[in-house]
Amino acid sequence: MKRIEQLQPLSREHHLGLVISNHAKQCANDVEQIAKHWTALTDYINHNMDNHFKVEDDLILTTLAQYQQQHPKVAEVMQKLTEQHSQLYQLVTLDSLSAAQVRELGTALYDHIRFEERELFPLVEQLFSEQQLQAVYEASSSNAKRIDENR
Repeated sequence: MKRIEQLQPLSREHHLGLVISNHAKQCANDVEQIAKHWTALTDYINHNMDNHFKVEDDLILTTLAQYQQQHPKVAEVMQKLTEQHSQLYQLVTLDSLSAAQVRELGTALYDHIRFEERELFPLVEQLFSEQQLQAVYEASSSNAKRIDENR
């Protein structure tokens, strides 16, 4: 899926999450497999996605709020994004682990990334001004930006 340049760093961060979550959705009922997948999922969410979620929560949601009156889809997307972030944070704090919980977290992460790529980002591309898109780009993690992006 073609993504505008300003959102490409956020999309790049999704790639690893899709790989990790897709593998976790297949987690066997084996202690080693459970630990391996759980660690990969929670490390990805707690460390790799910290700034990603901050950009979405603090910048994208705040900017989208301006468009709620003119575009009915905006409120629905904002609510879903908030609910999904909350669900992911709840799931990563579980104390006891099972293969079912690993698969649940893997599925939640996978579905969340797909939602962002298919619904949130196209809406942002449609509604945000060049200046608003640039603010998202600048707030995105430097690790996900390419050196040859002339910004």
